[in-house]
Amino acid sequence: MDGTKSISLFDGKNGDIIRITSMEIEGVMRRRLLDLGFVQGALVEVIRKSPLGDPIAFRVSQTSIALRKEESTRIQGELIRHD
Repeated sequence: MDGTKSISLFDGKNGDIIRITSMEIEGVMRRRLLDLGFVQGALVEVIRKSPLGDPIAFRVSQTSIALRKEESTRIQGELIRHD
């Protein structure tokens, strides 16, 4: 076992780095996220969670984007680093 943990982006904490392994989003939103760099293998940093946890700001490919719970729970990855 290599010590990585599989989680959704929504479950990440501030400062976590997550490597995307799968994305269960279809249609226009999927295309938009792919264009922004949310592709398999990309490293995503959790920048900031709002007080109620929705939305959450992420950084991927030097771009910051806020995603709602609806999207961030459908993107899975491996927890690479936890601050």
